[in-house]
Amino acid sequence: MHGEYVFGVEFHLEPASEASVRPRAFETTMRWHAPTPGEDGWLFFRNALWRGEVGDHEHVRSLAANALDVPVDGVDFRSLRADQEYVDALRDAVADDLSPFNADSVDDALSKYLGSSIDVVDDPGA
Repeated sequence: MHGEYVFGVEFHLEPASEASVRPRAFETTMRWHAPTPGEDGWLFFRNALWRGEVGDHEHVRSLAANALDVPVDGVDFRSLRADQEYVDALRDAVADDLSPFNADSVDDALSKYLGSSIDVVDDPGA
């Protein structure tokens, strides 16, 4: 079982005063491990995303900057890439208690936070 959140990240380099770089700004794709549903940290999507977009840009930008060790200018959510086993476990964990999602169904809860950005793939890490 494997899942990961995929983000587009814009960052820049801040070289020492005796060095310069061109270009100074870059874009990349960052993949963030999605914890196993029901385990510590699995509610990342509920806490960081809203309708398939980053809900708290400062928080997610800070997470990306710490993970990449560069100044991050912007982050946008692309998708949750996961195998079917992960998606099934996620759906089961959400179904166990819908109250934290303020939703009437699992589909409503997942749509509320992930939008339509769930990509089920055979090998999420590829």
